[in-house]
Amino acid sequence: MEQASIDLGARLTVDRQGAIGEIYAALGATVLSYLQRLVGREDAEDVLQSVFYEVWRHNGRYDPSRSLAGWVLGIARNRAIDHLRRQRTTAVALETLADIAGADGRELAERYARSHEVRSALTRLPVEQREVLVLAYFGGYSQSQIATYLDLPLGTVKARAFRGLRRLAKLLIP
Repeated sequence: MEQASIDLGARLTVDRQGAIGEIYAALGATVLSYLQRLVGREDAEDVLQSVFYEVWRHNGRYDPSRSLAGWVLGIARNRAIDHLRRQRTTAVALETLADIAGADGRELAERYARSHEVRSALTRLPVEQREVLVLAYFGGYSQSQIATYLDLPLGTVKARAFRGLRRLAKLLIP
């Protein structure tokens, strides 16, 4: 699938009409799963639509030497953040806040800060390791599914995941 992804990415830069349907077929489920974790099931499909519109509209921004899945997931993350920011002005019932960890919200703030640290550390990993970890932890894929998706031996996927997690731990431990 890795070569197919490269071919699709290269086609996107020259033939966005022809490639967008295939890119959606290849990555739509992964992006939807990722968005559901970020914005919830109710809003994920709306955000998904804006993600693929942006992929289509800004096809010239894609660098074929980089991971197509990584680029699309980056757009998805940005659109999810935009969506969540627009919702900030939404009134929230006090009863729903009872489940927030910590009496003053400190634990929630720490969790968001840690999340930012992890995402920042992920960007410093080699592309091969980052791609496997993103598919596993944000895409919800098993290692066997990742091996099939990337057209790699299962052992290679396991090794990349192990090395990526080990390197990520070193980056995150002060």
